[in-house]
Amino acid sequence: MDLRAIAMGLAFALMWSSAFTSARIIVMDASPLFSLAVRFLISGLIGVAIARWLGQSWRLTRGQWKATIIFGVCQNALYLGLNFVAMQWIEASLAAIIASTMPLLAALATWMIFGERIRPLGLLGLLAGLAGVVLIMGTRIGAGVDLFGVFLCVIAVLALTIATLALRGATSGGNFMMVVGLQMLIGSAILFAAAPLSEEIFVNPTLRLGLAFAYTTIVPGLMATFIWVLLLNRIGAIRAATFHFLNPVFGVAVASMLLGERLGMLDLIGVAIVTLGILAVQLSRQPARTNSDSLSVKN
Repeated sequence: MDLRAIAMGLAFALMWSSAFTSARIIVMDASPLFSLAVRFLISGLIGVAIARWLGQSWRLTRGQWKATIIFGVCQNALYLGLNFVAMQWIEASLAAIIASTMPLLAALATWMIFGERIRPLGLLGLLAGLAGVVLIMGTRIGAGVDLFGVFLCVIAVLALTIATLALRGATSGGNFMMVVGLQMLIGSAILFAAAPLSEEIFVNPTLRLGLAFAYTTIVPGLMATFIWVLLLNRIGAIRAATFHFLNPVFGVAVASMLLGERLGMLDLIGVAIVTLGILAVQLSRQPARTNSDSLSVKN
């Protein structure tokens, strides 16, 4: 893994994790599904326009179209839609922690569905991640957390896991920005249909809403997704997923700084355990490094 890939991974993790805080701010002043639909419409149109400017084609491969549709439905409509709704009742830090378990679920899914072998370190990481989540949820349930909001976040992270596995087919054939733009437009269309059926649409125009909406649209929405697709193409899904171990730390830190959300000692211990569990799982899935790999990195 070269320095450019490391920089891309760190940037992605920070951008991705900050989205929970900006989403929490947005839902204070606007209905969640409608605001998310507008965000995806803007981000998607920008993404497609940039793709065309770069000379990218609408003609995606069959695998790309399949992955783009699944990604648009599972990540944008389900994962982000359910998280936006849930953050009307739960804190951004808790939503970030639940979402950060995706690499653990992805590793479990590849083992159960695709028969991928899990090394002892990976198994230990899965158990540690589960223990960390149980510890955090135990403290939050004892403090009276909204269980419906937690349930929505759990369904959301399962949808994100499916989207991540589906994205394997979208990292070949080029046209990366076009893939990003189209999957956002797919999510936007679904959310525009769902919003009037499931919520009372409202917008309370405030400065914090404008700033949070602009940030969410451009940074986590467009830039982070584009960097993630490029990173997958550069170093592969297994190595790229290692950077997800930073998500619980970054997510909690950003929510604490901008929203003043406070975590107890057991919460912090749980975050540390989940983080180490994710890291252990991803390190266990790294392919053995060969001499040719070492030479390619040096070059």
